[in-house]
Amino acid sequence: MTDDIPPERTAASAASGPSAASKPIRILLADDHALVRRGVRLILDREPDLRVVAEAGDGAEAIEQARTAEPDLAVLDIAMPRLTGLQATRELAALKPGLRILMLTMHDNEQYLFQALKAGACGYVLKSVADRDLVAACRSAMRNEPFLYPGAVTALIRTYLDRVRNGEENADHLLTPREEEVLKLVAEGHSSREIAEILFISVKTVHRHRANLLHKLGLHDRLELTRYAIRAGLIEA
Repeated sequence: MTDDIPPERTAASAASGPSAASKPIRILLADDHALVRRGVRLILDREPDLRVVAEAGDGAEAIEQARTAEPDLAVLDIAMPRLTGLQATRELAALKPGLRILMLTMHDNEQYLFQALKAGACGYVLKSVADRDLVAACRSAMRNEPFLYPGAVTALIRTYLDRVRNGEENADHLLTPREEEVLKLVAEGHSSREIAEILFISVKTVHRHRANLLHKLGLHDRLELTRYAIRAGLIEA
C-alpha cells in the first residue's frame, strides 16, 4: 500500500528539507591537517545543500583558492602556517566582502573568539563538537546570522558586564549619570536655567554638560539630542 501516501504529506516532507532545485552552498575548507579536512568534508558533503569545492592547507592557500573557486562560505582553522586563520579572515573580508567566514578551532578561548569576530568571522565553532554544530553554523552564516557555541555566548555576556562594571563600555559613548540627567531634561524642553535649578548646579555647568553631550554623541543641536534621548529610552516619543 505504498502508493497510498497522500499527496499533501509528500509535499510537506519535501518542504521540510533543502530544495532539490536550490544551488548548494559552495564551501572553502582550510586546515593544515589533512585528516581533519577529510573528517570535516565528510560532515559537510553528506548534506544536500552543502558542498566543499576547495581545500587549503594554510591561510595563504585559502586566499588563493577563494580567488578561483568562488566559494560562498569559508571554514577556516585558526592555527595554520604561513597565514593564520585570523590573518586570512581579515584579508578575505577585504578581498571578498560577500564571503561568509566561519572559524573552526580546537581553542575554547575568549581572546581568539573576540579576535575572530573583529577580523570579520560570523561564527565560531569548536572542532570537538563539529559533528553537532558545524552544519547548523554553515546554514546560519548563509542566512547572515551569527553562530556561537554556548560557551562563547557566556563569554560575550561576561565580558560586556565586566566592561560595564569597570566603566569601559562605550555603547552609549560613556555618558555619566549627570550627563544623562541633563540630556533627559534638555530633551524634555527645559531651558538651561530650569535645568540648573532642578539639578542644583550652575547654568555654566549645564552649558558644559550640553557641550560634552554634543561632542560625545557626535550631535549638533537640541533636536538631535532629543531624538537620541528617545532612542535611548530616556523619554517617550
